[in-house]
Amino acid sequence: MPSPLRFVPGLTLSAQVSDLDRSMAWYRDVLGFEILYKVDEMGWGEVKTEVPGVNIGFAQVESPRVGAGPVPTFGVESVDDARAQLEAKGVRFDGETREYPGMVRLATFFDPDGNALMLYQSLSDDA
Repeated sequence: MPSPLRFVPGLTLSAQVSDLDRSMAWYRDVLGFEILYKVDEMGWGEVKTEVPGVNIGFAQVESPRVGAGPVPTFGVESVDDARAQLEAKGVRFDGETREYPGMVRLATFFDPDGNALMLYQSLSDDA
């Protein structure tokens, strides 16, 4: 049964950042996301991910609150390959890649403000 709220396709994840230009450049240059727009007067900008309908918005604030809340988790063909590419760009990871046999491989990493993101690789036969 559809929601009575009548959702439309699309999801924008919001993250607090200390420097809007730096963050948008990082998500473009390191993760390869497309910059959609930036509104300096609002201290807001968005990038488009490769997941259809999913964007990440950035709110520039003096002291970003990071650490609690949802963690955007992006599927990749190979966590090892993606991690190696990100590490070559100086991206900091939270420990080793975790593997749950027959299920998933997970690697958590951080943007310049310490916002957590994660890569996953499905190990399921259904993938």
